[in-house]
Amino acid sequence: MQLGSNITAIVTGGASGLGGATARALAEKGVKVALFDLNTSLGETHAASIGAKFFQCDVTSETSVDAALAASRQALGPERILVNCAGIAIAKRISRKNRDTGAIEPHDLASFTKVIQVNLIGTFLTISKSAAQMQTLPPVGEDNERGVIVCTASVAAEEGQIGQVAYAASKGGVLAMTLPLARDLAQSGVRVATIMPGLFHTPMFDGLPDDARNALAASVPFPSRLGKPAEYAALATHICENVMLNGVGIRLDGAVRLAPR
Repeated sequence: MQLGSNITAIVTGGASGLGGATARALAEKGVKVALFDLNTSLGETHAASIGAKFFQCDVTSETSVDAALAASRQALGPERILVNCAGIAIAKRISRKNRDTGAIEPHDLASFTKVIQVNLIGTFLTISKSAAQMQTLPPVGEDNERGVIVCTASVAAEEGQIGQVAYAASKGGVLAMTLPLARDLAQSGVRVATIMPGLFHTPMFDGLPDDARNALAASVPFPSRLGKPAEYAALATHICENVMLNGVGIRLDGAVRLAPR
């Protein structure tokens, strides 16, 4: 798809991190960008800095997604690009010993469910709503393309670590959806691809001590550092522009393979 001012893109989790960088990269291509995020303060500030529009959105709520989509379409027109970056992570073992009682306690259902709701169900919900609209648009370009959907999984989808059962399950689900979605939407000229980032310097890493962050960076074969959000954004933008990228999960990881812990 040729990017420019005639294209509207929606980026979930667009206030910061991978989504924030992707929103900036698309805006720099002249695309009209809508940021969907829960964080109003960050979202409005980032949107203003890149010439985008912010719409508060909870991707786990159908009502919230419908409202944000309606507002975005009214302000910027129907989207041809959807980039799903909204996500959360927790670290919990499947069971643990209570330090006070010595009892073995199972992983709680509530936190597992929350991660699935945000990362997997939220991705599904925005895709289902956006894809239905994309299919009504007139085709563009020599390949009669109508839209592009980019999802965010993780290398944890393939090699989740101890404590990542919820996160790995959610990201594995996103990866597994990619091909059937692409096949389903192929007849309408809508592409679907998923990026699997490795160790990227996002807000999730900001709470780590320097030595822990440095150890993680050193585990990446080459380049031996944490990935930059702008590098994720560059790939997301390329997927939008390269019509042959469809139905695929792409590792963006510097050849890292996660150890068990």
